[in-house]
Amino acid sequence: MKNIAIIPARGGSKRLPDKNSLLFGGIPLIAHSILFAQQHKDIVDEIYVSTDDEVIKKIALDYGAQVIDRPAYLSGDLEPTITAVQHALDVIPYAVDTVVLLQATNPLRPENLLREAFEYYSISDSDSLFTVTRNHQKLGKISNHCFEPYNYTIGQRSQDLEPLYFENGLLYISKAKLIKEGKIFSQNSIPYEVNHIFASIDIDTQDDFDYAEYLYQKIIIHNS
Repeated sequence: MKNIAIIPARGGSKRLPDKNSLLFGGIPLIAHSILFAQQHKDIVDEIYVSTDDEVIKKIALDYGAQVIDRPAYLSGDLEPTITAVQHALDVIPYAVDTVVLLQATNPLRPENLLREAFEYYSISDSDSLFTVTRNHQKLGKISNHCFEPYNYTIGQRSQDLEPLYFENGLLYISKAKLIKEGKIFSQNSIPYEVNHIFASIDIDTQDDFDYAEYLYQKIIIHNS
């Protein structure tokens, strides 16, 4: 059985139109995830882009990925990612062992992330792995016009906060059988901590795009 990478990338985007095909660092946004997967041929046997968009389809093929035509009923604004990945597994004509899920909106990833995360996943007995980052902010909620601290007490130093983590979306590794059950996580999933500035990038708006482009120019281009 094979290990595959799936990159879901639908065409519709209201807050940042055509974001997956916008030029980022001189190439289409989605191409960064394709190239990242191609750098790990010892782990990833095949790379698939699931899309409903002809422009994205052409980009994916030009960059060496295979394309799965996603039907319109799985391409709406409210459709969860899991259904696109399930559909991909349904149409792929061979048995898949492990899926590496890469989001096109996370174009910047630490160079060795997949290799290190996959090794960690492989020696575990888990159904899936997902990347997380530690939060260092003082969080709270507003109730009846009053601010109620959530993860700290008033006056507490930020360095003394109880560790909390957020799902950063950099990558997911999952057994195909878990995805076929309609899940990416289970009680037997493990987090993989990534404390890197790239973990703050998830492009959904023009401001997100501009900040990611700034980091790309400052870190990737400057150090190349």
